[in-house]
Amino acid sequence: MATITISRGSYSKGKEVAQKVAERLSYRCIAREVVLDACKEFDIPEIQLRRALHDSPSIFERFTHGKETFIAYFRAAFLSHLVADNVVYHGLAGHFFVERAIHVLKVRILSDMEDRIRLEMERENVSREEARRVLTNDDEERRKWSMNLYGIDTADPALYDLVIHIKDGTTVDHAAGIICEAAAFQGFQRDAWSQKAIENLALEAKVKAALVRIKSDATVSANGGIVRINVKVPREEEPEVVQELKTAAESVPGVSRVDVKVTHRVKWTDGRLFP
Repeated sequence: MATITISRGSYSKGKEVAQKVAERLSYRCIAREVVLDACKEFDIPEIQLRRALHDSPSIFERFTHGKETFIAYFRAAFLSHLVADNVVYHGLAGHFFVERAIHVLKVRILSDMEDRIRLEMERENVSREEARRVLTNDDEERRKWSMNLYGIDTADPALYDLVIHIKDGTTVDHAAGIICEAAAFQGFQRDAWSQKAIENLALEAKVKAALVRIKSDATVSANGGIVRINVKVPREEEPEVVQELKTAAESVPGVSRVDVKVTHRVKWTDGRLFP
């Protein structure tokens, strides 16, 4: 069967659609659980991780560890859920992390602003003007977040396999039905190749999370249990850094071999690095 990610804005009914799809297909429906898993595994306050994932890029400046650390933790927790099949994920960022897993059906749910304003007014007991301000700000923060991390606008329909606009006579049930039909297409069924792809993505993410506080700019790729790390360091720091990276990577379950490729960086007398 397929794995489904649903991108949504606040009060867009995306959560309700995700829950209905999971119910119809007997899938697991996950969202907050991913955040909680990351918090538990990496021992960071949930409120910090949630704000880092949903607020504008400036929020990262107030953390001891930058955005790379928080995103690495979230990605590792998220992909660990997707290794198992039959999952519906709803929320921000999911579709960014499954670019090589072709069996994942990526969906965007849209809703009319007036409907969203009405729901915000009802649930938060605020004026129409305040509801509009909050929703507009929330949409902009999410856009800034994705643009800052990936140079991608979450509103771009090219990111998704399916975009559904809930309006007029379209209901949550209708949207769920459309998604369930799409998920049955052969192109979204998991096979041996796509299963290997998601397992490799998950292992890469776990290793990256293990390395991010050592060298946040290290890149990781995995094929089976073989992990390759690319890193830039000054020549004189190579032995120590390579050993530290290998030790951290080898501690990750599922890793059978670690290769580290080093590109040397020149350190000037004043401490600056080039390039």
